[in-house]
Amino acid sequence: MSCGEYLKELLRPLGVYQLEGTINGGELEAQGQALDGVAGTLDNLQREMLLTTAEDMGLEAIEGLLSRRPVAETAEGRRAALAALLRMGGDSFTLSAINDNLAGCGINAAASETGTPGTVEVRFPDVPGIPDGFETMRAIIEDILPCHLAVEYVYWYVNWGMLEERFATWGDLEQLDLTWSEIEKLVT
Repeated sequence: MSCGEYLKELLRPLGVYQLEGTINGGELEAQGQALDGVAGTLDNLQREMLLTTAEDMGLEAIEGLLSRRPVAETAEGRRAALAALLRMGGDSFTLSAINDNLAGCGINAAASETGTPGTVEVRFPDVPGIPDGFETMRAIIEDILPCHLAVEYVYWYVNWGMLEERFATWGDLEQLDLTWSEIEKLVT
């Protein structure tokens, strides 16, 4: 129901006003349209002011407060990444908290300890090769990890054994007409 209709319904029980096809009705419709515009603007502001529902302006405003922009592209991914970045605090430096923050930022990476003190290994378990947008991811990862730690990035590629397991013959692979870089990044 529009605000104009709502105003008319409020006055109708009085029985004093003729509300259809009159100046009174037109005035109520005009005021109702103005109130509809205000209600639409308020609905938009209410949606954008909460991280869990923001879609455009609200996400951009929060991203403007941070030094790094999340790598996620969808609104849902951006919300999750911003929530992860905002919950980082002084107690966010345990291995599980670091991995939670990496996942929350939309980065498909996993940090693990190495045998060398002060060194952390970062892998991209579901992404063969160097991930697209790696430089952006690297900057975010190095912002999340404590600055006194050395970071070693570990990549993996498909090997011949994996290809032999997936394809019955080399002809099956050749039929896909892939470039070498596409074959290198072929996920099993």
